Amino acid sequence: MNTDKHGSPIRSIVGGTIGNLVEWYDWLVYSSFSLYFAKAFFPQGNQTAQLLNTAAVFAVGYFMRPIGGLLLGSYADKHGRKAALTLSVLLMCGGSLAIAITPGYASIGLAAPVVLVLARMVQGISVGGEYGTSAVYLSEIADAKWRGYYSSFQYVTLQGGQLLATFVLVALQQVFLTAEELDAWGWRIPFFIGAGLAVVAMWLRRALAETEAFERTERGSRGSVAQLLKGHMREVWTVMGLTLGGTVAFYAYTVYMQKFLVNTGGISKNASSLITAATLLFLVVLQPFAGALSDRIGRRPLLIGFGVLGSLF
Repeated sequence: MNTDKHGSPIRSIVGGTIGNLVEWYDWLVYSSFSLYFAKAFFPQGNQTAQLLNTAAVFAVGYFMRPIGGLLLGSYADKHGRKAALTLSVLLMCGGSLAIAITPGYASIGLAAPVVLVLARMVQGISVGGEYGTSAVYLSEIADAKWRGYYSSFQYVTLQGGQLLATFVLVALQQVFLTAEELDAWGWRIPFFIGAGLAVVAMWLRRALAETEAFERTERGSRGSVAQLLKGHMREVWTVMGLTLGGTVAFYAYTVYMQKFLVNTGGISKNASSLITAATLLFLVVLQPFAGALSDRIGRRPLLIGFGVLGSLF
């Protein structure tokens, strides 16, 4: 099995994914707590209107994700995977801290939602770069026969980040704060936690070794995005299509569903959070098994199974 210069596959997995977990926590804590901070950043109105505003800002962040993937992906090809992974965590730290300390609409008016949008744009660039670079890192440190298993930990940490965000929400809801305190100031706590975790991730990644695949490639020979699109257009569109289906399904069931249960289904915020947490925990446990299975029977059967079963359910 291919490992880093320290000879530890576990260290390679942890180093390649710890920032991914932190980044997805920071990215998704926004959706987990939007039920509470929507009124802080937007003018008073009905709950649906405020949630639509926060959802629009969420969408702006998504618009920046492919841009972040292109920018930090190119940066990773020029300066290495380690440098790009460290930079992405730094950007996420800044975005989370900005949301945590920005005064509300009642204090600074339109500047509040403007700062929120800018912070989410920075976070979008960050998570877009992290997602692609961490996937490359995990696939490059893995032996070919373990590539599916290694790569599965990218999604384990993605879902683990959302699960951590949900656990923080449940803990604040049911143990530490009242609903009034969460509405007033408690929603800022998870963003401070995210900024602190990002600093920890940067510290852990300081000893992350570069992949052999990057070191073997001459810097001057690395291609551009234009060359990629020109020489591999079919493969690019295939991957985009596969990713599109999985992404729409994932966010429909894990991000939107939490709000649907409260705003339309009439379920309490606490119960909605618990349902989301249980679903994500089950999903995290399944990932390594699915990755290992793909190493045995191939990627194609699992992709077909996802398409058929996902559509039926």
